[in-house]
Amino acid sequence: MKIGYLWLGAFIATVFGANWALSTFGFVPVGFGLLAPAGVFFAGAAFTCRDMLHETLGRKAVVLAILGGAFLSWWIEPTFAIASGTAFLASESLDYSVYSPLRARGWLRAVTASNVAGLVLDSALFLWLAFGSLDFIEGQIVGKVYMTALAVIALWIARRTGVVSLRRSAA
Repeated sequence: MKIGYLWLGAFIATVFGANWALSTFGFVPVGFGLLAPAGVFFAGAAFTCRDMLHETLGRKAVVLAILGGAFLSWWIEPTFAIASGTAFLASESLDYSVYSPLRARGWLRAVTASNVAGLVLDSALFLWLAFGSLDFIEGQIVGKVYMTALAVIALWIARRTGVVSLRRSAA
């Protein structure tokens, strides 16, 4: 199986998982006395999955994965599905505009910068669309930064050891 399809499945799973976690667990502590929607941990991992999907299958696959994850989430909670799908699509546009030009200067730089930009936009837009409020924005950002940092470190190690390659798959 091509690695790109694994990233496609992982990204769809993170979009779905974020909505499932929120509908199942509500709000959770993320440290520093902050709360965030429970899906924050899946959403934080989603940004790195999205960049790996860019690398392997391209931008169209990313958009299809967002739509697929939102479609699956519809069966859990339509409001969250619409909010997360819209937020992921908007942050995807920002992510792409940051990731693509920086990619030539280094993968780690591109992933880090695009994830930070994307997670801030995604957090604000999701909270506003799902709850009509930005009350949990600090917790959203902290939780997503945790997961983004873990994912980037894990992928950096995997790349250094040759476990993961960034060659684009023939799709």
